[in-house]
Amino acid sequence: MVSTNEELIQSLAVELKRGTLVLLVLSQLHQPEYGYSLVQRLEQKNTPIEAGTLYPLLRRLEKQNLLKSEWDTSERRPRKFYILSDQGKQVYQELKTEWLTLSKQLEVILMEDDA
Repeated sequence: MVSTNEELIQSLAVELKRGTLVLLVLSQLHQPEYGYSLVQRLEQKNTPIEAGTLYPLLRRLEKQNLLKSEWDTSERRPRKFYILSDQGKQVYQELKTEWLTLSKQLEVILMEDDA
């Protein structure tokens, strides 16, 4: 079965976004955030993320020691807050540099196409 161009583009766009999710999430965790507040913050910034995508990602980043977490039980409903670990801060800065370099390279190449 052959996909339409629209379906193909949508699928490829999802792949592009998937590659940037870690950087996106790390960029928002300089201050403590819990999952739902992070979903809301990203929606406000026009970068929506599904809770079903975010929560497993947060757990994976914590296992990789890029995030620290702490439970807040002061309210009726306990919440798990996440923040960058020291290693997470370093990895974030290196990924950010890598992304900026890559995006500049892509911009140059893609602008050649317009010339």
